[in-house]
Amino acid sequence: MIETSPRFLACLPFVLKEEGGYSDDAHDPGGMTMRGIIQREYDRYRSAHGLPHQWVKDISDDELYDIYFGEYWLPHCPLLPVGLDLSYFDLCVNAGPMRATVTLQRALGIADDGQWGPKTAAAVANIGSPALVIRAYASDRERFYRSLSTFRYFGKEWLGRTSRCEIAALAMIAAVVS
Repeated sequence: MIETSPRFLACLPFVLKEEGGYSDDAHDPGGMTMRGIIQREYDRYRSAHGLPHQWVKDISDDELYDIYFGEYWLPHCPLLPVGLDLSYFDLCVNAGPMRATVTLQRALGIADDGQWGPKTAAAVANIGSPALVIRAYASDRERFYRSLSTFRYFGKEWLGRTSRCEIAALAMIAAVVS
């Protein structure tokens, strides 16, 4: 298996369960997707590793973990408190790292440019209550989903996922505290 971290391994099962298996929904602009990895992303990964392209449905666990760890977990999730790391990671996978960063910036009450710079790093370092940030994160995530034209097709699933993620993230905090 590729390089990982204990927190990544704690958060990954939630994301994998939410992402499910293979999908090729005509309403999904990502197209063919396997366990959250779209075909275009998988093609880039295989090319970068000198491998021939293949159907995303044939992605190996090691490739999947490598993509999730390198493209979505790193570099920012290790900087986040327990629970908030799950919220951020899950949205990175579902909507992309820039959207996850914008959502975090809004939850922290700072300018939301989608770039993780010194102001975002400082705000993260000074989080007083991760639970409050997780709740604000979930609220803004819901607003984002509702703004999408594809909400009518996927909205119920997205809102359910957001709620389940918030609950799981808060439970992670409670587990650390107890």
